[in-house]
Amino acid sequence: MVTYLDNYLNKKIPDYELALDWDTRNHSFEIAFRIYGENKGQIEIDDADGVASEEEIIEFEDAILLVDPDKSKYDAEDYLAVIPYEGKKGMKKNELTAVVDYLKDVIDDGQSDLLDFLADDSDEAVFEMNWDDAVFKASIKPSDSSYLSYPSY
Repeated sequence: MVTYLDNYLNKKIPDYELALDWDTRNHSFEIAFRIYGENKGQIEIDDADGVASEEEIIEFEDAILLVDPDKSKYDAEDYLAVIPYEGKKGMKKNELTAVVDYLKDVIDDGQSDLLDFLADDSDEAVFEMNWDDAVFKASIKPSDSSYLSYPSY
């Protein structure tokens, strides 16, 4: 599971800064990513925590989390998406593939939205990333539904 995920992430999403973290104690896999945008006007921007920044380069980081619903502990509010897998059985290959494929679309859209946000100097402008579970589930192709098991360590 982790090997396939790591290889497919690097193959499918080579243009973005990604980090795959396997937390063996929490039985979870975090896929973190960063996008950047130039704040040409060095407009003051408040982040989600209310911290203001006028930096020339704005960095945005978010993550999705793959979890064992019976063993993993997490706060869903800390992640763009939380996606369950089936314990030691792991996750179906077509589902894991869809996670990465849809994540690429979400990051691409987020990068574009961040640049649009930075070009909009109105006080009402808001930037946020969006993960739509219905779109994700619809993107799962029925091709290879064999399981990639949770790795032993």
